[in-house]
Amino acid sequence: MFNWPELLRVGLQGLRLKPEEFWALTPFELRIMLGESGVSRTLNRTGLEALLEAYPDKQKGSEDERH
Repeated sequence: MFNWPELLRVGLQGLRLKPEEFWALTPFELRIMLGESGVSRTLNRTGLEALLEAYPDKQKGSEDERH
């Protein structure tokens, strides 16, 4: 997960971005501005399962799940 307070501090203080400029960036753009390479890691099965667990399409016990 992202450490938003630290990223915001680096964006506003280190990169001298205005808040609206910071929040308009994509995570990829922010990584590039922070000097990370443009090479992105691929999502493996474990990463996908972690995302699905953290952000499910349906809530457990929801109306959709019972039908």
